[in-house]
Amino acid sequence: MKNPSPVKTRFLSTDDVVAIVRRLGMAECLRAMADAIHADYLRWQNFDKQARVASHSETGVIELMPISDGDTYAFKYVNGHPSNGRLGLPTVMAFGGLADVATGVPVLLSELTLTTAIRTAAMSVVAARVLARKDASCMALIGNGAQSEFQALAFHHLIGISEIRVFDTDPAATSKLVGNLEHTGMRVVPCKSIAEAVRRADIVTTVTADKTNATIITPDMLEPGMHINGVGGDCPGKTELHPDVLRAARVFVEYEPQTRVEGDLQQLEADFPVTEIWQVLQGQARGRMHNQEVTVFDSVGFALEDYSALRFMHGCARRLGLGQPIALIPALANPKNLFGSVRPTATAQVAGAVAALS
Repeated sequence: MKNPSPVKTRFLSTDDVVAIVRRLGMAECLRAMADAIHADYLRWQNFDKQARVASHSETGVIELMPISDGDTYAFKYVNGHPSNGRLGLPTVMAFGGLADVATGVPVLLSELTLTTAIRTAAMSVVAARVLARKDASCMALIGNGAQSEFQALAFHHLIGISEIRVFDTDPAATSKLVGNLEHTGMRVVPCKSIAEAVRRADIVTTVTADKTNATIITPDMLEPGMHINGVGGDCPGKTELHPDVLRAARVFVEYEPQTRVEGDLQQLEADFPVTEIWQVLQGQARGRMHNQEVTVFDSVGFALEDYSALRFMHGCARRLGLGQPIALIPALANPKNLFGSVRPTATAQVAGAVAALS
């Protein structure tokens, strides 16, 4: 029997994803990612869905996020450790992959730290397109850490936001954000408080990292027509919005069973009414009803978005010739003879016998 062709899995490193972003440009990468997510939400019913599996500790959480459409299986491993900055580590780190359902063969293994930042910002825009006012031009950005630039650029390039009012409890984070956005054409206004940042804002995006039941946005900050994009409250015990903010708004979520446990929604009664965003995108439910309405997208991140992100990056890598083939699966002439791959060869057996006699 001739030697089999080894099964090769495409590996995308952080450098490969950086190369994809630079070749496409950030604006086009965000736009194409949003399009991929939107397209997959339009076939929501095709997916085998479940809430992510979480392992909590005193310092953070590690999560596994699986999903399948019957043809392709996707998963993401992701952590959330708010104190990692003091160790010189990212708060969030992730990797994931795609596999062929028919055979189980892993097709792609990829970094997802940078990719998740892009997909989260793109998802925010997918929701805002149907929930925010069409004339929105000013956004408040509360939390100026690793996710903030991606959110700002997504809303600038894809929604038309021209002014960003920013606040963070860490002034260095705000300075970093201002420096990174200084050549974008946006007006970036550092503010001294959350209340100052959200005043007269059409959209409010919260991307804070502390794993606490915080109240970043309170009812007195609400203004008619405001859309709140709540991104940071994404695990049990971690919130950003006062419960009365949710009660004063129409609330939209990704996957209700997950958001009830992890989102700001965890603070409310189990029968508080919400709408899953796929229903709006498919035209089965209404998004924003009028310009005075307050809307909330209680975003916790869902596995379908990671499926979309992996699918998008895989397609880009193939077109651009990026990524490396790696052998995750042994090449076996006889699939039943796994031991044969580690059995000593005749040459090795002879060498071992000689060594034993000397």
